[in-house]
Amino acid sequence: MTLRYRPAEPRDAAAWDAFVDTHPDATFFHRFAWGGILATGFGHRPHFLLAERDGQVCGVLPLMEVKTLLFGHALVSLPFAVYGGPLAADAETLQGLAEAALALQRRLGAPVCEFRARGGLDLDPQRFVTPEPLYFTFRKTLPEGEDDLLKAIPRKQRAVVRKAIERGLTSRIEHTVEPFFSLYAESVHHLGTPVFSRRYVRALLEGLGRDVEILTVRHEDRPVCAVLSFVFRDEILPYYAGGGPAARGVGGHDFMYWALMRRARERGLSGFDFGRSKAGTGAFDFKKNWGFAPAPLPYCFALAPGAAIPENNPLNPKYRAMIALWKRLPRPVVNRLGPAIIRGLG
Repeated sequence: MTLRYRPAEPRDAAAWDAFVDTHPDATFFHRFAWGGILATGFGHRPHFLLAERDGQVCGVLPLMEVKTLLFGHALVSLPFAVYGGPLAADAETLQGLAEAALALQRRLGAPVCEFRARGGLDLDPQRFVTPEPLYFTFRKTLPEGEDDLLKAIPRKQRAVVRKAIERGLTSRIEHTVEPFFSLYAESVHHLGTPVFSRRYVRALLEGLGRDVEILTVRHEDRPVCAVLSFVFRDEILPYYAGGGPAARGVGGHDFMYWALMRRARERGLSGFDFGRSKAGTGAFDFKKNWGFAPAPLPYCFALAPGAAIPENNPLNPKYRAMIALWKRLPRPVVNRLGPAIIRGLG
């Protein structure tokens, strides 16, 4: 049987996604559409690799080339994603995809190649370094009934949700960029993080169809917070969420996740993936307080001679002054500058 590796083309999309849909270790971020979405939203170049055995897809590797003046040059599977890396039918195909990625890394002159695997990859440790995990993921199965769903929330958070319900908070599904984008931009500005462009949100909505949706929470008919979520198989993944002081004052964020869990069950989904967070952050503690257990994400890296594992994250001390300055800048300024900066931080 002949095994070959080649760059994926648009005509391969259906076969690529059919393989992803049936692979037990696949994630939402292995879908073919991500190449076009990230190219449109951030200007990164896709280098998706396909493995075939006798004409049948037996492995995929979604890679994007991230190249910026501020944050360097890398091949990543997948930037702006929490999961990624090679997906293969067998060990031989896995090794071949990894070799193809290394060859591409050398050809492009990228110092770093990163695989954001949700589970461990059986690759040569002399060539792929797996550091101590920086990120953890939070996933669990949801109870079926609404009463059981509410009872499953730990007592302190459940009290906040009940109070929000008493205040008359409501939720509904949206299919437009606003008000989600403005709420999200306000939230990340408060954290000192650049915001991406509206163009990226539109690309998500257009490229992923019914598998991406936005839930907006309102108090007295005023939008206070919103979350953009992905759906894959029987699981929902709240991915981008934001809100301002009004949400914090009425328990909006806790109500939002409760409403999203209820919405997931209405859609027949049983899994809830709270996404990744860094240990020692408020987001990490928030998810634990909701009764989710953290699981480490074993990302791995292939490094060119002299290269180091990137540390482009807010916990890096060298970014403290930049974060403090960013928080003080006017909102129109950060919304204008943010997309140019964040493209290298994915």
